[in-house]
Amino acid sequence: MDNPTHYDAIIIGSGQAGNPLAQLLDKKGWKIALVEKGYLGGTCVNTGCTPTKTYVASARAAWMVANSRDLGVEIDHSAKINLSAIKSRKDKLVNQSRSGIQKFIDKSSNITLIKYKASFVGEKTLKVGLEFITAEKIFINVGARAMIPEAFAEIEHLTNASILQLEEIPRHLIILGGSYIGLEFAQIFKRFGSKVTILETSKTLISKEDIDTSNLVKDILEKEKIKVFCSVKNVNPKNKKAGEVEISFTVDSKNKKIQGSHLLVATGRIPNSDLLNPSKSGIKLDDRGYFKVNSTLETNISGIYALGDCNGEGAFTHTSYNDFEIIENQLFGDKKKSLHDRVINYALYTDPPLGRVGMTVSQAKQSGKNILLAQMPMSEISRAKEKGETFGKMEVIVDADSELILGASVLGTGGDEIIGTFITAIYGKMNYKKLINSVQTHPTVTELIPTLLQKVKPLLD
Repeated sequence: MDNPTHYDAIIIGSGQAGNPLAQLLDKKGWKIALVEKGYLGGTCVNTGCTPTKTYVASARAAWMVANSRDLGVEIDHSAKINLSAIKSRKDKLVNQSRSGIQKFIDKSSNITLIKYKASFVGEKTLKVGLEFITAEKIFINVGARAMIPEAFAEIEHLTNASILQLEEIPRHLIILGGSYIGLEFAQIFKRFGSKVTILETSKTLISKEDIDTSNLVKDILEKEKIKVFCSVKNVNPKNKKAGEVEISFTVDSKNKKIQGSHLLVATGRIPNSDLLNPSKSGIKLDDRGYFKVNSTLETNISGIYALGDCNGEGAFTHTSYNDFEIIENQLFGDKKKSLHDRVINYALYTDPPLGRVGMTVSQAKQSGKNILLAQMPMSEISRAKEKGETFGKMEVIVDADSELILGASVLGTGGDEIIGTFITAIYGKMNYKKLINSVQTHPTVTELIPTLLQKVKPLLD
């Protein structure tokens, strides 16, 4: 091994933890190696939040045209979907974000950008291309990738990344997997004009959610004529001529067979930890391949940290950025910030969206706490009725003893934004009765939160 180049810090991956960390360490005058094998910006910028929510917006516009008559707005012609133009708009936004990161790096005299795959060759030494680098502080932010079941490896398929490169609308999009990625793309391409079929092996469409919430999302999709099969077994795919795919499966003890023009595999994500050859460093992984970290994101090797999707402590942009904030506090602050402070929250960007924070009802039942629960259908909320969007519900879970909010969900119009009220209340340890007495703006969906909280009742098994 040649003498390695020494840095104050090595950051592997330029995602939503690695990029801000590089900027922070640059300001502190550290000599940094930023290693990135792909595009700058990580999943969020390139194949996650930015591109997919751009598509969600276009799909929403198409839906509004198709349903405008319900609001008394008559349009002479139906919407014409130009997927190439939608993709171009997406690409422009993605490239703007990439360019912003690149410009910062170009201006820095402290950051060396290394565009190669990294691989450990020792505890704190990495090989990148033909070069060897080392540092006392190493921050791993390598993210995750689509998990492809073995039976589908040789079948023509799309992932969450490659589906964003299509320029023609699929005639029939078959989606394997019914959680967040699959459901968002299902509704997007249905609204673009594709026939869409979802195959989910679990009993419920979204296994992480309560059954009633999952069923409501299923109802929303089925109202848009998306075909949904749950409890699917014996899935057997075959490539067909002309690039089509055929899938045979069993559901309710009946054998079925469908053919599609495109197949999206959305069966989950796996961490990119294996790409780093971690055994050479001595870093421990859990049984799912995630880097094991303590409450301050340090691995079992002192000075090596894992941030973002690859540590198994959250798979969202906001949790990745919070990982950066924890590292910032541990390096330069009072060292009080840790994973213990974090309350998991997320959103499913179907339309209407689902916003979720804290416990689900099933988790509350298993907690052993004295639980209060309140639920309210969106059909009872004036603002939802005025908008003509009455699908969904709001619910809140309260600890009867401490009177603190333990969890909440908003499935309905604006749910991804409205959940922020509950997130703030939980972080602020606000007694739910104080929120009952708040005066919210009228007319909004949020103004019904105090009313919802007035309805809390003991949760019975």
